[in-house]
Amino acid sequence: MNQEYVKLKMLEDTVGYVFRDKELLYHAMIHSSYTNEHRMKRSENNERLEFLGDAVLELSSSDYLYREFPDKPEGEMTKLRASVVCEPTLAYCARTIGLGQYLFLGKGEDAEGGRQRDSILSDALEALIGAIYLDGGFANAKEFIFRFIMNDLEHKKLFYDSKTILQEMVQSRFEGGLSYELLEEKGPDHCKVFRVQAVIAGNAAGEGEGRTKKAAEQMAAYKTILMLREKE
Repeated sequence: MNQEYVKLKMLEDTVGYVFRDKELLYHAMIHSSYTNEHRMKRSENNERLEFLGDAVLELSSSDYLYREFPDKPEGEMTKLRASVVCEPTLAYCARTIGLGQYLFLGKGEDAEGGRQRDSILSDALEALIGAIYLDGGFANAKEFIFRFIMNDLEHKKLFYDSKTILQEMVQSRFEGGLSYELLEEKGPDHCKVFRVQAVIAGNAAGEGEGRTKKAAEQMAAYKTILMLREKE
């Protein structure tokens, strides 16, 4: 465990939380592919911590939105919470703290780009939340969530709703329609990357990449919105 913890010390420094039980942090970073490859017990991967962290995240994000937006109705808070706790947004948050570099993955998963896969990153972030909760209680877990997830909500909502927002912008400002063009599809079947371009009234706009066409379109829409706003 000593060698593994040396690697994880930098993660503690990044998030500003020092674990009393170092095994919990180690446990939170173990993907199922690693336990399978090393013939470890299934319970030693991070899936149980992810389950716990998901519940802590939902309560903390609900608490934050309830207190921060006293005039928002239930429906708007539900939509805003969904934009924050969805897989792409959590993966984005995980990337801001460089979480991928600390994961323990099987060699095959690592070679296939697992450190940048949205599902793995979002699950690991929830597992980290679960580990902080067990190690330091709800207050410390909530502090982590407020600092690294519930920040810059307008940006996250824009990213989450990018395709809908762009569609509305195009309808109100342009005579032509909005479409998405697949520019490139690369990589093996199990590890594809798609590159997509938004097209407005026949004119090329923002580009985006993703592990799925939908994710690439979302990124292309997001970049196009930023481009259009810069021109305003």
